[in-house]
Amino acid sequence: MNEPPVVAASAVQSSRALRFTQVVIVGKYQAPGARHVVEEIARFLQAEGCEVALEHQTAANTGLTDYPALDLAGIGCQTQLAIVVGGDGTLLGIGRQMARHGVPLVGVNQGRLGFITDIPFDGYAEALRPILHGEFQEESRSLMAASVWREGECVYTATALNDVVVNRGAVASMIELRVEIDGHFVANQRADGLIIASPTGSTAYALSAGGPLMHPDIGGWVMVPIAPHTLSNRPVVLPSHSEIAMEIVAGRDASASFDMQSFASLQHGDRIVVRRSEHSLRLLHPVGWNYFDTLRRKLHWNEGA
Repeated sequence: MNEPPVVAASAVQSSRALRFTQVVIVGKYQAPGARHVVEEIARFLQAEGCEVALEHQTAANTGLTDYPALDLAGIGCQTQLAIVVGGDGTLLGIGRQMARHGVPLVGVNQGRLGFITDIPFDGYAEALRPILHGEFQEESRSLMAASVWREGECVYTATALNDVVVNRGAVASMIELRVEIDGHFVANQRADGLIIASPTGSTAYALSAGGPLMHPDIGGWVMVPIAPHTLSNRPVVLPSHSEIAMEIVAGRDASASFDMQSFASLQHGDRIVVRRSEHSLRLLHPVGWNYFDTLRRKLHWNEGA
């Protein structure tokens, strides 16, 4: 179980010095109007007294040249806070890479759902200003370290914040997976695939496959079969210190995906191993943020109530 959120509060915010003076912006530069959005937030940060830089791909693809452009190493050693402008996919992408540097992230939602990019762009100034002055709630999100093993040799590694998924190929047939937890045989599962999701990923693919919602403070993973052949194969919640191994027993053209953003083709006998990463993602939220408020808003609970 993670520690309770850290809350830094101030009765008179305007009299406080900036908590974060060196800030980098990471933008969803493929989105229409991205340049305008990134530039507007950069000017806001400068007006608040921050030294502003842009992540190097954000700078290159928006054409904004008035700010220093930093690669990941530069962000890790030269900035105190990253503002991620986009959707959850944008934050997932940069979050996996930034976790090792310990730089906290704030998500400004320019996408659709936004479970972890929880500040709407329309109200970013009112939400960011207190955070810059040290008034925020902080939480830690666990990551998964995944690897693919073939004939005893590691052939692929990846980090995931949401999930690790083993899927069947395009051929309309199931795959069979031998599943082990901490070296102990659990079952041979025949299904369209198997999802290992973190609490953060419990609102993603795992939810669509019938998995439970997991509060981010829970120290666990959820293992969710995709369209299982045996209906008694149900989602299982596992402790996050477990090592989960999935071996391809049968099936054609199986593949593994890690946050749906990196893929590896699999062969019979390949083992996909999932462990808890030594790194975690630091997320900052406005004071008063609550996970259940996010669920209610994003999943449209109690509409009309």
